[in-house]
Amino acid sequence: SDDYEKYKDEEKQHKHKEHLGKMGAVAAGAFALYEKHEAKKDAEHGHRHKIEEEIAAAVAVGSGGYALHEHHEKKEAKEEAKEASEKHHHHLF
Repeated sequence: SDDYEKYKDEEKQHKHKEHLGKMGAVAAGAFALYEKHEAKKDAEHGHRHKIEEEIAAAVAVGSGGYALHEHHEKKEAKEEAKEASEKHHHHLF
């Protein structure tokens, strides 16, 4: 029972972190698009906007990777919770 609760809490934490990673990817992607637009609009500072666009794009990719990592961690925690639950039920029979 304790193991089951521990793994369910861990699953919940990974789900929360996965959602944060997705939100980070969306926010950074939106900022990259904004900077791309600004680079075209503001020719005087275009180079700076292009650099900021590329940095934001890299952050978006990194956040997406983090979200994917947390998704896999969440799946592992869910499987471990299931195994702990099955072990608990076997003791009853």
